Amino acid sequence: MSARLRFSYSDLHQTIADGAAQIVASDFQFDVILAIGGGGFIPARILRTYVEKPLIAISLARYHPDEPPSDVPHKLQWVDGVNNMITGKRVLLVDEVDDERTTLAFAIGELLTEGPTEIGVFVMHNKLKEKKADYPDFVKYVFVGKDIEDVWVDYPWDARDIIQHEKDAASGGLIEVNEEEAQAAYRN
Repeated sequence: MSARLRFSYSDLHQTIADGAAQIVASDFQFDVILAIGGGGFIPARILRTYVEKPLIAISLARYHPDEPPSDVPHKLQWVDGVNNMITGKRVLLVDEVDDERTTLAFAIGELLTEGPTEIGVFVMHNKLKEKKADYPDFVKYVFVGKDIEDVWVDYPWDARDIIQHEKDAASGGLIEVNEEEAQAAYRN
């Protein structure tokens, strides 16, 4: 058995709205939102509703079915400046969760080669645990929607049975599941 955390779509939307309020109230004036997919796509799109900036995407992967997580993400899709949407621009990098910070650190390192003027980060959830990397000095703005405990999060966009997911989220969100059932009910 393992603990899993489930949030409803409305919980996530409100968390992003709260994060957007932090961003708007800050001094960070960014030009473009850059979503890290797969998990950052939906949070970035919701965030765009509040901040009204162009949205572009990259896709990185650390997880493969039947394999342990990789220490180094690999690029599934990259932007290479996207017609100067990144080069010379202030970029807000968005992901759903800062777990070990492996994916964020990799993305930031790769983005730095594209020549942005500044990089900020927004994560919907930050797991309260030691990270494998620190943010470089170049990243002066880090926004967190919500700090959470260090448990696996089942996001609604990964659920095969959204009705059950929403019921679990409505009952407090933290549930105990056996891993076999969890793998059958979620992509991860």
